[in-house]
Amino acid sequence: MFDLVTFGEAMLRLSPPHFQRLEQTTSFDAYIGGAELNVAATATRLGLSTTYITCLPRNPLGRMVRNKTREQGIDTSYIIWSDEDRLGIYFLEFGALPRPSTVFYDRANSAVSKIQPGMVDWANLFSEARAFHLTGITPALSSSAAETTREALSQARKANLLVSFDLNYRARLWSTEQAKNTLTPLMEYIDILFTTEEDTARVFQIEGKDYKEVALKLAEHFNFKVVAITLRENISVWRNYWTAIVYHQGKFYEDRKYDVEIVDRLGAGDSFVGGFLYGYLTNKEDIERALKYGTAVSALKHSNPGDLNWFAPEEVEKLIAGGASIRITR
Repeated sequence: MFDLVTFGEAMLRLSPPHFQRLEQTTSFDAYIGGAELNVAATATRLGLSTTYITCLPRNPLGRMVRNKTREQGIDTSYIIWSDEDRLGIYFLEFGALPRPSTVFYDRANSAVSKIQPGMVDWANLFSEARAFHLTGITPALSSSAAETTREALSQARKANLLVSFDLNYRARLWSTEQAKNTLTPLMEYIDILFTTEEDTARVFQIEGKDYKEVALKLAEHFNFKVVAITLRENISVWRNYWTAIVYHQGKFYEDRKYDVEIVDRLGAGDSFVGGFLYGYLTNKEDIERALKYGTAVSALKHSNPGDLNWFAPEEVEKLIAGGASIRITR
């Protein structure tokens, strides 16, 4: 039995070291990542049983992704293998004021973008699962990926799974109009929505006087059980305030605001999702606890390089209990 199934694209991430530009670097730091993989990694490290669905090329890069996924304790038995396609790549330049960090994609015609309905045995997979998570990135990859996303959501509904969705709008992948037209019909399948105020406004044109009103409008418009909005204040490129709010059954839940010094912020939102789903799936009556796990584990994620979260449950629980410290632990 899997507590959580995730589905999406994994990519190779290449970053020039020491704040170099792509034009000047002579080497790259290599990591793997992908929104849905990042969620599974965090949930697994906290204690859930997970499996990750993707399509990988049958070559060393594909095997690298599978091996790193296994290293996190995530089941890889449902991965689809392709003999002809490629692994998507993205390049990350780290910035510093006044230059922002920048992502460049090289993911066209990746293996997962060519996935087709019928390639995954969703009915069999979902018969041994409790929850399903995916994001707005996957249907943005191609029309067939969007069709496969809808197929997966329909099968998850038939299997009575809890379904969560992170809006994750990516302007480099599609327009706001394309996103709205594709994603709006999918919202009928969603129980828990993760988003930001900005993505909500861009994709659904839903706005409010504050983030609470946005969450309320989303819940009422789409009939979500839970709406979670992450909140980031950019003090500088390398220092942020980080927190989130949750709306559930007429009540708002808020957590403390974390002051984070950033080593690498990519994957922080995914860590929030993984932490929240861990808390929710282990005790769905305690929304406040789920929120605290989400914000704490995502705050910690900012402090380690790469997309994946490398923190143990006891470290997360210590931070929730107020155990943050700038002193060396000896």
